[in-house]
Parts: sequence; C-alpha cells; structure tokens
Amino acid sequence: MPKQELPKIDLEKCDGDGTCVDSCPMQVLEIVDGKAKVVRPDDCTACTICVDACPQKAIVLEEMDY
Repeated sequence: MPKQELPKIDLEKCDGDGTCVDSCPMQVLEIVDGKAKVVRPDDCTACTICVDACPQKAIVLEEMDY
C-alpha cells in the first residue's frame, strides 16, 4: 500500500476556524462538523502551508497509508 505525508488534525486542538482550509492551495481540507478534515488526500503536496497557518498548532504532517 502506498504511503504519503498528509496533514493529521488533532481534533482536541482544532477549533474549526478554517484558517488551514483557506490557506491550502490544493483545497485538500474542509471544515466538517466544526473541525478540519482531509477530504482530498490525493491532491496534498505536503507543502506544510496548513501546518504553518494553523493558529492552534493542531496540524502535523504524518506518513499515512491511503
């Protein structure tokens, strides 16, 4: 199974303000039920813009199977 670095959202820290969604140039993230969620993992380039943009520091890149 292929692996890819993807944003991992800490749902305890995420307040759903949407900063990460607005910052992602590839539109990988959306707010779902008040929290950020990876909705288009195949489009993620692991650029870390969402990681840097999150004021709550709720996002890290992690190698994941998909």
